[in-house]
Amino acid sequence: MKSLHQVSVVGLGLLGGSVALAVRQRMPGTAVVGFSHRPATRRRAKALGVVTETASDLEEAVRTADLVVLATPIFTFEKYFADLSGMMPAGSIVTDVGSTKVLPHLWAQSRLAGHIRYVGSHPIAGSEQRGVEFARDDLFDQARCILTTTPTTDRAAVKTLRGFWSALGCSVQVMSPVEHDRVFANISHLPHVIAAGLVNASADEEMTFAGKGFLDSTRIASGPATVWTDVLLANRENIAASIDRAIAELSKLRQAIGAGDRGQIERLLEAARQKRAALVKYKIRKKELPS
Repeated sequence: MKSLHQVSVVGLGLLGGSVALAVRQRMPGTAVVGFSHRPATRRRAKALGVVTETASDLEEAVRTADLVVLATPIFTFEKYFADLSGMMPAGSIVTDVGSTKVLPHLWAQSRLAGHIRYVGSHPIAGSEQRGVEFARDDLFDQARCILTTTPTTDRAAVKTLRGFWSALGCSVQVMSPVEHDRVFANISHLPHVIAAGLVNASADEEMTFAGKGFLDSTRIASGPATVWTDVLLANRENIAASIDRAIAELSKLRQAIGAGDRGQIERLLEAARQKRAALVKYKIRKKELPS
């Protein structure tokens, strides 16, 4: 990635910090500038060696950047796009690590100046932890990163982003923003909703008896509520449809259980077991899970 002399990361939480740290480890010679509104976060990022330098204001952070990575809550993007338009050099690239993409593309089209190129990025990596102190340089190893593009997206910028995420350890796939949001409503956003519902449906005194299965099933409910509220609102129509499909499947099981229909219960559970087994086999073959 010789073309990237400076990468600036706006937002130094788990994802932003991990991007910065991975660039430092995987792209030697590239300057990594971090920006956060919170001085304490900037100090921690510098002390932990996550960035080569920090900036106390946005313009200072991005005015010589080849690539800016937004790692802030989704609903901050629109203002950042407007602000960055007057700060970044011609030909530079903006991307983000948000998990919804239709709205960011619309905001970029209306707010980013024509001399700045936008490509959406969604690295499929992270955890329920937050904060720059949890940043890891290997967070993206063998992860998948989705790039989102429209017919007007600059092809050279897509090539640069493909190389960037590959250098950080990702396998890269390109989708349209519409397809991305439909797919991830089902396989990313809905699981969080269901995990939250399962926890909220359980009494506190009952949960003290929970074993590893309950904890594994509900781990993602520990994600930051403010971040996930943004995600759900930014993709609300797709997620509402996903919830309806989940309710329909639960209703099938409820009806079979209520009727004492052993055969139907077994068929539904076996169908799920086989689908998950096929998924695990695929992930192992793609080296996204250990064998």
